Amino acid sequence: MNDENELLFLPLGGCNEIGLNFNAYAYGPPHKKRWIIVDMGVSFGDDRTPGIDVICPDPSFIEDHKDDIEAIIFTHAHEDHIGAVGHLWQRFRKPMYATPFTAELIKGKLHDANLAEAIDHLNVVPLGSKFDVGPFGIEYVTLTHSIPEPNGLAIRTPLGLLLHTGDWKIDPDPLIGEPFDGSHLQKMGDEGVLAMLCDSTNVFEEGESGSELGCRDELIKLIGEQTGRVAVTAFASNVARVDSVVRAAEANGRHVCLVGRSMHRITSAAKAVGLLADVAEFVDEKDAGFLPPENILYLCTGSQGEPRAALSRIAQGSHPNVSLREGDTVIFSSRVIPGNERGIYDLQNALAERGIRLITDRMRPIHVSGHPCRDELRRMYQWVRPKISVPVHGERRHILEHAEYAKSLQVPEAVTPKNGDVIRLAPGKPKTVDEVPTGRLLLDGNRLIPEHSQGIGERRKLAYGGHLLVALTFDDDGDLIDGPVTLVRGYSEADGRALDETIDVLDEAAEKLVDEMKRKVRLDDDAVERALIRGLRKVCERELGKRPLIDVAVLRE
Repeated sequence: MNDENELLFLPLGGCNEIGLNFNAYAYGPPHKKRWIIVDMGVSFGDDRTPGIDVICPDPSFIEDHKDDIEAIIFTHAHEDHIGAVGHLWQRFRKPMYATPFTAELIKGKLHDANLAEAIDHLNVVPLGSKFDVGPFGIEYVTLTHSIPEPNGLAIRTPLGLLLHTGDWKIDPDPLIGEPFDGSHLQKMGDEGVLAMLCDSTNVFEEGESGSELGCRDELIKLIGEQTGRVAVTAFASNVARVDSVVRAAEANGRHVCLVGRSMHRITSAAKAVGLLADVAEFVDEKDAGFLPPENILYLCTGSQGEPRAALSRIAQGSHPNVSLREGDTVIFSSRVIPGNERGIYDLQNALAERGIRLITDRMRPIHVSGHPCRDELRRMYQWVRPKISVPVHGERRHILEHAEYAKSLQVPEAVTPKNGDVIRLAPGKPKTVDEVPTGRLLLDGNRLIPEHSQGIGERRKLAYGGHLLVALTFDDDGDLIDGPVTLVRGYSEADGRALDETIDVLDEAAEKLVDEMKRKVRLDDDAVERALIRGLRKVCERELGKRPLIDVAVLRE
């Protein structure tokens, strides 16, 4: 048996997509490894997953090794890094580590999931903490990003030092938290870094991402130019941006009203750890409407066009307390996340239809990314000088481009992980040594189900093809007593009315199919179902141009 210790990296999410971050590291001999998990993130449903809002990584492989897991460590509080903790923690029941702001939001998620016991397993550690979990020495490395307390992790093992960057950028003026400290990273580089596992989100973007200070200055100027009501929408988790909007409002004689549950949740967490401590009290939604238009600013959720978020309800005129009208202004201090274009443009069109002025980041410099562009990546590699580049946090195209870029910066080795790849970082040259099952779990109501569940496939089919139900009754001898009756759902008449439940051509086709059935078939429910589905599918394609989901109800008397 090979007893040689090895150091492994296994992504189960975040290496085929942006989001769903779930990483695992292992150290030890093949038969006795110890593991840590870094982050448990989510992504969100779209048209491909009807009825699904939240998607989690499938942790089944590492769950099978839960007795060998030392801890779960969180880098920062974005949903794509902590959002699955309330859904997945009970599968592991291991100690968790997070810095104060991140821990505050994790506590809320555990409480919402009725996992009060899990809070006792949450270790709140200060920024810059060092601690050991099994064979891993962990050091929190404070970086800058678009949320308070963004951390990289220095992971020390007997086979080498790893830097897991988490999400980061180089911001000399982040407004909240310390400026980016390259000297600490240089010291790590001097110590010798075996591998850097690094954010790939903006690898195609030249230059630098920009500083929050520039956004604040522009927002102060922009809000000062407005005369009516002003609404600003931004990512609630970007507390520095929230702080900038509040300061810009105060500088221009406006009171701030928070609109949207996430905005209240994030600001409460920020205040709990000492952030936003010296801002004026926020105005309640019910009172804000009594203030003159030039003295109010609404800070809203919904920058990505989410249909149930505050700004969408305002645009539809359905918000119970907040309304905007002609002459008012909505400022989008955010970027368009790929995939959200349709929802955002629908939202903006609805606002424009009301005569509301729109200002976006394409018109004024009111947003900066939280992820490193190429110049920032170059500087990071110059400081850290890893022997191995391991791009993470990206789609396939991002990871491949990042690996090529790292090689151009004289990094000796680069690997391009996919979710499920078991990558041996040491000893020897880095390489993929195994591939484990991976995938996604969909939160369907209050249950987690596999992404390829039959119910989701049926839901897609219903969405695209509609539904046909056939009901009929036989006696014990196989003679038809009643039916067949056909009922359809999901079709329209030419004038837009719902198509009649019963369509003569389908009734006639079903009757003919039953008449042609041999008695042996009529006595077998499954055979009746197969014959009717096969025959009626052809009729539906011919008459309706669709392939509906067909159900057959066979009754016996």
